[in-house]
Amino acid sequence: MKSRLVLLSMMLVAIVTSASAQTKSRYYAESSKDNYFVSLSAGAQKCIDPNASENEMTFTVNLSLGKLINPIWGVRGMVTFGQTCLYSYYDINSDGYVVPGNGLDIDKTFVTLRADGLFNLSNAIAGYNPDRKFEAYAFMGPGLQIAKPQMNGDTDLKALINGSVGLGAMYNINKNWALNLEVRGEVSETPFGDYSSKYANGFVGGTFGATYYFGGKKFVKVVNESLLVAANGDIQKYKELLAAEQANLVAVKEELAKEKAKAPVEVVKEVEVAVAGPRAVFFTIGKSNIDAKGMVNINLAADIMKANPDVKYVVNGYADKATGSAKTNQKLSEKRAEAVYKALIKAGVSESQVEWKGNGGQDNMFENSRALTRVVLIEKAN
Repeated sequence: MKSRLVLLSMMLVAIVTSASAQTKSRYYAESSKDNYFVSLSAGAQKCIDPNASENEMTFTVNLSLGKLINPIWGVRGMVTFGQTCLYSYYDINSDGYVVPGNGLDIDKTFVTLRADGLFNLSNAIAGYNPDRKFEAYAFMGPGLQIAKPQMNGDTDLKALINGSVGLGAMYNINKNWALNLEVRGEVSETPFGDYSSKYANGFVGGTFGATYYFGGKKFVKVVNESLLVAANGDIQKYKELLAAEQANLVAVKEELAKEKAKAPVEVVKEVEVAVAGPRAVFFTIGKSNIDAKGMVNINLAADIMKANPDVKYVVNGYADKATGSAKTNQKLSEKRAEAVYKALIKAGVSESQVEWKGNGGQDNMFENSRALTRVVLIEKAN
């Protein structure tokens, strides 16, 4: 049994390595609260003990709670309830010792706690498809079996370490419900003590049940990393433009100071120096936090805005329309705009001078690049 478990483990590792190499697109969950599920299943299993002359198929029930980390990997915790019985080759002699003999009946009631790692074979090999009806998956993990054997008055509870591996098939009824069929092989310490000449025994069984996904499965495709590189290049260009604008602002202030010195009696109103075109702050996919590069742009824009207190500005937030739902993109664009607005206020800009709004998901706004659409623009109000 141990050799079979090792062989199955090696096969699973080989499948994982091969499938991971073939996966082209990567997906992630937008929220840590997504992709939780609960499962309930029932079936039959058989205890395999080398000292048993006869084993009976017995009933078992599984209750699971888990989470999909991405379309390929997942984890779950499982509680299994069951009972098994076998007819052993061993017996008790007149001196109370266990010896080979005519045999005796042994029953065992148990609860098993399992921690399984889940690997979706269909998504790993063929790629993620949210409309796929049939899926195949593998699972493996350790467990702890709390067993109570019935052997001539010995009814003490025993804690037994085990490990199991198996395969499953799933039929997706809709985005929330699925039917599952699983087969599992398990090796554990034997609870039968001297009544068995072996240290371990095993179980082989199958179950059928249903799984409910809270809110359905939610995954978003990872953007092409080459677009992020292009976006970083554009950000550098905007930084250079802002630096040049700041230098122009300093020159204008110096010129105003010279004019005031020439005519000290005359009150000279400071010339308005408006922001030359929109100023952009770019964001990472699915995020609304401002990085160090974005703060440079915001602080430079704040200096110009404070120099023109009579000019009104608006902070417009946007998101990538091709990534995420319309509702998610609207909230994300608002969070981005609000974050830039708060940063401007913190930098000294008057609240009465600037307002913000979210404009939801947009098509490619700059250079036909979705990455550049995840942006906040600081613009003069109409």
